[in-house]
Amino acid sequence: MSEDAAAYRVLARKYRPASFAGLIGQEALVRTLSNAIAMDRLAHAYLLTGVRGVGKTSTARIIARALNCIGEDGTGGPTPEPCGKCDHCISIAEDCHVDVIEMDAASRTGIDDVRELIESVRYRPVSARYKVYIIDEVHMLSKQAFNALLKTLEEPPPHVKFVFATTEVRRLPVTVLSRCQRFDLRRVDMELLIEHFSVIATKEGAEVEPAALALIARAADGSVRDGLSVLDQAMAHEGTRITEEAVRAMLGLADRTRLFDLFDMLMKGAIKDALDCFAELHDAGAEPQTLLQDLLELCHWLTRLKHVPAAVEDPAVPEAERTRGRAMAEALAVPSLTQTWQMLLKGLEEANRAARPALAAEMTLVRIAYAADLPSPADALRAIGTGGNGAQPKDTPAASSAPAPAPASGGAASAGAAAEPAVVPESTPEPAPQPAPVAVSAPQTQPTSLREIAALAEGRREPILSAWLRTEVRPIRVAAGAVEINCGRSPDGKMLALLQERLEEWTGERWMIALSEEGGEPTLDEQDRAKQEAADQAAMDHPLVRQVLDAFPGARVRKVHRPAPDSGNDGDATP
Repeated sequence: MSEDAAAYRVLARKYRPASFAGLIGQEALVRTLSNAIAMDRLAHAYLLTGVRGVGKTSTARIIARALNCIGEDGTGGPTPEPCGKCDHCISIAEDCHVDVIEMDAASRTGIDDVRELIESVRYRPVSARYKVYIIDEVHMLSKQAFNALLKTLEEPPPHVKFVFATTEVRRLPVTVLSRCQRFDLRRVDMELLIEHFSVIATKEGAEVEPAALALIARAADGSVRDGLSVLDQAMAHEGTRITEEAVRAMLGLADRTRLFDLFDMLMKGAIKDALDCFAELHDAGAEPQTLLQDLLELCHWLTRLKHVPAAVEDPAVPEAERTRGRAMAEALAVPSLTQTWQMLLKGLEEANRAARPALAAEMTLVRIAYAADLPSPADALRAIGTGGNGAQPKDTPAASSAPAPAPASGGAASAGAAAEPAVVPESTPEPAPQPAPVAVSAPQTQPTSLREIAALAEGRREPILSAWLRTEVRPIRVAAGAVEINCGRSPDGKMLALLQERLEEWTGERWMIALSEEGGEPTLDEQDRAKQEAADQAAMDHPLVRQVLDAFPGARVRKVHRPAPDSGNDGDATP
């Protein structure tokens, strides 16, 4: 191996910032720390938080250099612009300064490691102005280690500075947070990343297409280190000429033009075309999960355009995508977009769990395309109200006379969904409802039907007698003071005696209860069931209900709800 190859350093390390001026996208942090150092208002502990690759550890080393820089002439003090040429700056940059101690809390989590650190704190620095302890991934320390560190962290010696870095600040105890000056490093904007990567590519002698830089910046997701790693990989893959197609193939991304085509096919319900497009993208190297993720991002972007049209002016979006995205956002409805988002999100979870993600992704696309081809509940009801052609159907009542449907939850209905409940017009026959309980006071008129006698028993709090009358007794003739009934081959003597006793008690007259072997009428429960079935069938046969079922293939009526009868209804009238 040649000496040059052995000395090669990846771009993320080679272009690590050595001063505050080299930090990109962290203006608030740079301004605060620069002013604090210039005014000699130095905190004893700093906490740097943020996602991976935004410069937390680099900032910690810059702080150590700024505090210990002595200038080229050796007479300087703490400065926000370290010279980078004095012994301290060089040693810190090479990670070999004896007074700048870096500790990886992910591998040294125990209390013994912290005790060793605390023991060394009391000794003055060997050569530097400050002894700086940089603890990376500090959230990995154990609870005992944090407790051991608290007292030293609150009142360290004047020659000691702590700099903590973490990606999960919520895992730190509040007692530690309250002792540190906290800085949240933000994700770097795509525009800054593209500009930064372009400068580095030029320094490396590589020519990168602007579209390729945009793909790299998008893949970085706000992380400078991640983006430099992708750029390093692209340069190793393609050499000095990096194209958009090469980066797309390297990252397993779908072609953006074809991605728009696929989304448009899904929204139009073109299942076959969508599956062919998916197969084409998959054969070209796009991963199924990545493809679904790209569709999710596109769906989110189009939804934003519906509410924030200015989002289309994002300079990171190519002009072709802006034009097409604006047209698609105007054509699509928000319910369809939100429904598609939910289905893509569910499909992505299924693809991540599936043994063959491509099959799960295809099934997700089929569901989206099928649902997009169906009318939404609101459209279906409007079509029903106008007979599907803008005119009122001759055999249906006016749309305003039909009860209002329950609010729909989303866009298109899925196949096999049940229509609950069905719309029941006012003309639909109604089964006889349960009679209202009879008042406790003596009735003004004598009961003249078995239904009235059962209602009287229920109103007088005789539920067993009322249930027996409804389920076991077949009426033959009922008149004031006389009842002829059929109770089957084994009549219940106790219930017959109880019925006679209660009727005399409730009406004040003597009643004759006669048993007969004639067939008689059906029981009250059988009568009610027959009326219920007839009413349900009438609801099913109604033109409005038939149109709803035709508009939603595979739907079925599970239950028919009807308005409660008016008070005083005798149970036989249709509401």
